[in-house]
Amino acid sequence: MKRVVLSLVLFMSAFIPAFSYDSDEITNISVYEKINPAIVAIDAKIKNGTSSGSGCIVSSKGLILTSSHVVLESNEITVRTSDGSEYKAEVVKKTGKDNDLTLLKINSDKPFKTIVLGNSAAVKVGQKVLAIGNPFGFNGTLTQGIVSRIDTKRNKIQTDAAINPGSSGGPLLNTSGEVIGINQAIYNPDNNTSNIGIGFAIPINEAREVLK
Repeated sequence: MKRVVLSLVLFMSAFIPAFSYDSDEITNISVYEKINPAIVAIDAKIKNGTSSGSGCIVSSKGLILTSSHVVLESNEITVRTSDGSEYKAEVVKKTGKDNDLTLLKINSDKPFKTIVLGNSAAVKVGQKVLAIGNPFGFNGTLTQGIVSRIDTKRNKIQTDAAINPGSSGGPLLNTSGEVIGINQAIYNPDNNTSNIGIGFAIPINEAREVLK
């Protein structure tokens, strides 16, 4: 009888996961799985090659928010969703260089997953943030950090979450999965094109005005 019981215990233990996630990991996983389907990679053909960036789907009908400098003066813009599908996009609205925000439109018979807008007025220095984007062509990359500073003079959210070329236009998220900013740029005083821990995002409340 003891041998039967021992065998049963060993059999059941084989199906018990050998790991578990802590609360921070669960938050990261939950936010990523919720939001990543609404994040796209953008490739815009320009005179000297291709400008690449990221974007956030804000409407189930295919309206996408991104940074203006990603699409520049391109007349040929390709959007790739998280499932690998590709769409041709057209510019719907573009703001000036101060806002650096553009709305694109793609079309499909099926509704798209969308982001959730937060309130950037409630952002605090020190709060945890996540960023999802397309850095160097690595689609659906998640990074994490904190709000390092709020630049009230330039109206930017500063973060140490890794932002690299190709991340522009992607979301800066709070731990509830709400978009609080649109990633825009990194600080590179030595002409270093990669992340050095100082990145900037446009507060999402600025984007709300564009969406109107």
